[in-house]
Amino acid sequence: MSGLPVVRPIVALDVPDRAAAVALVDRLGEAGDFYKVGLELYTAEGPDVVRWLRGMGKDVFLDLKFHDIPNTVGGACRSAARLGVALTTVHAYGGPTMLAAAVEGAGGAGAPCGVLAVTVLTSHSAADLGAAVGRGVDDIQAEVLRLAGLARAAGAHGVVCSGQEVAAVRAAHGDAAVAMVPGVRLAGGATHDQARVVTPEAAAAGGARYVVVGRAVTGAADPSVALAAVRAGLTAGSGALHSGPNPI
Repeated sequence: MSGLPVVRPIVALDVPDRAAAVALVDRLGEAGDFYKVGLELYTAEGPDVVRWLRGMGKDVFLDLKFHDIPNTVGGACRSAARLGVALTTVHAYGGPTMLAAAVEGAGGAGAPCGVLAVTVLTSHSAADLGAAVGRGVDDIQAEVLRLAGLARAAGAHGVVCSGQEVAAVRAAHGDAAVAMVPGVRLAGGATHDQARVVTPEAAAAGGARYVVVGRAVTGAADPSVALAAVRAGLTAGSGALHSGPNPI
């Protein structure tokens, strides 16, 4: 179906060093065009691994989830933007002033480096969220929507939420707060350490703009085949979003 929004899969380079990253990127070849660099790889290799990926023509999602005083987070996002990353993350729990500083540091709303505010981690369930944040929260969707509102008001590019909340975020904010969904698994795949997972089809049907795939692709016998299956699911889900009886 023409005119559907592109839902981009991002392959997580959750590996211990550059050698492992190179092996995976080489194995995926042209099939992999967008990669996540997270805490493990960045701590081991630093900004050079981002520069290497950019030199290979790959888009980069720098997922370091900044959460500090506004001045520090603003500076960190400024440095991320200078590296040429497409997306970076901050914790929405940093609050409005920190979120605004992150957006300004990355170049402002609409800048090439988009700031995504992490709402509720996909490893959390309703049972343990309250203990994690130090107050009673028994409705994850309501909390995600509250944090998404803070992110939108600060001018963030979007939010990170699970596939179980993405439709509600889309309904509340539309394109004003694009959604990234991590914890994506192919049907029948293991959930590993994630509490709230979703298939590519469901993430796209809910209105996700980006999905992050890790072990569903990187742990597959043939990562290229697995990534192709993810892309097919995203296409099918995008079609459902636009052809269903009540599109969001």
